[in-house]
This record gives sequence, structure tokens and C-alpha cells, in this order.
Amino acid sequence: MSIASDLLHSLQQAWAGRPKPRVRALHLPPVPWNGSKDGEFGAIELDSGALGLSYLLFDDALARVSAASRAGAGLVGADALDLAAEWAGGEASPARATLGFAAVNALSRELFDRAGFVPPAAGDSVAGIDAAAGESIGMVGYFPPLLKPLLARGAQLTVLELRADLAGQHEGYRVTLDPQDLAGCSQVLCTSTALLNHTLDSVLAHCAKARRVVLIGPGAGCLPDALFAHGISALAGSWISDPAAFKQALATGAPWSHAARKFLLQRDGYPGLAELR
Repeated sequence: MSIASDLLHSLQQAWAGRPKPRVRALHLPPVPWNGSKDGEFGAIELDSGALGLSYLLFDDALARVSAASRAGAGLVGADALDLAAEWAGGEASPARATLGFAAVNALSRELFDRAGFVPPAAGDSVAGIDAAAGESIGMVGYFPPLLKPLLARGAQLTVLELRADLAGQHEGYRVTLDPQDLAGCSQVLCTSTALLNHTLDSVLAHCAKARRVVLIGPGAGCLPDALFAHGISALAGSWISDPAAFKQALATGAPWSHAARKFLLQRDGYPGLAELR
């Protein structure tokens, strides 16, 4: 079973015998993308008020999602679990997959809120990666803000990217297009986009020797049971603490970091789905 199918199954279990969760609204940044990190993400809001983030620059998702929203494509009132199932099936278009993944995160947030569970705040800027001098650290997705603190600790970085123009040796780190190069890394930081686009299973297959694999980014807000079962050690995501401020900032293209905080949810600090239901 894939991580996506296991995650969907967990969500379906959580809502068994309960009213279907419905989509209240879709929140998007201005289109076209303004080049900022804040403009890379959108959110689905459920009737409960729970918000779930998703990366919008997966293929042509931003333009298509925005166009569908303006055309009134019937997202409001939709069954959020059905939307999540579209993503989990792996056959949806990038736009529908983006919406489905946002629904997964919104459903997860509603479960957390209902149970009164709040993940701990992140204690550092590198998602709990305790890199030692000379240690080989993998990074799936190019995250410039994380390079400096890791390199300052003397780590040897291998960055897996899809962009061929970034490949090659750089000052203090190497960018590769080959996931097999992660095999020698003892710790790995992996973008949550790998879960969105269904490449996380294959990435993890090359991280079997890593003692720690952390899923990072604003989209890393999903129910973690399936991720932990498949080898993820922790989730380092964004917890929206002020929904109204977040929605206002997102709609205007302004930074929304003041409306959210970074969290780090470790495998050994999570009570499990049974405690959330």
C-alpha cells in the first residue's frame, strides 16, 4: 500500500459514522504568482473553519485552480473526503491533486482541533536535524534558507532536485537529479511536495539507511500515522494560529508568517489516530 492510500484510509476511518465534512471556501493568493514564497500556497477551508494548505506551483495548478474558482466550479459544499480521494488515487490532474491534498490537510487539522491536539513548536530552523561536522545530509527539494545553518555545522549536503539547471557541485553542497544519491545520507529533509505529487514512496526507498527523515514545508500538515508507519521520523510544517489574518494576507499577496507558526511533530510525541477520534 502507498502512503497516500494509507493516509486516505486513516481519514476515512476517522470520519466513519460521522457527518461528511464539507468545503466552505477556497483561499488563493493573487494570480499570476508574484515570485514570493507566500504566493506558492493556497488553502481549503472546511465548514468547521479548519484550514489545510497545499503547494500551488505543481505544474499549472495555480492558474487552473484559480480559473476554476472564478468559473464557480462547484468546490464549495463538496465532500472533502471525496476530494482527498481524488488526490490519493494518483490519477487526478495537478489542479485537482492540489485541491485534494489541501483537503487532506484541512481534514487533518479538523481532527487535531476536535481532539485539542496542538503539535509542539519547532525548536530550531532546521527541523530538528542534529547535523554533525562531516555528516552526509540529504535534502529533497532545494531550500536555500536551510543551506546556511546546515553548512555552518560542517555537514555535507546532497540536494535532490527536478530542475536540471541546478544540478552540479556548488559551494559546500551538491545538487543531483538521481534519487539513488540519497542512499549514503544519514539524515534527510524532504519537501512535502513529494507527498503531493506521489514521489515520496520512491524517495523513501532510497533513504532506508537514514536514521532520520523529516517531511518539511507548509504542506506538511497531514495526519501523520501513515507517514510514520512508512519511515518518516517527523513533520515540520506550518500551524495556522490566526485564520482571519492568514486569509486576509493570502488574498492580498502579503506575507502570512505572522498568522502561523512552525511546528515539529516527532513520531514519539504523537498520540496516534485512536486518541484523536
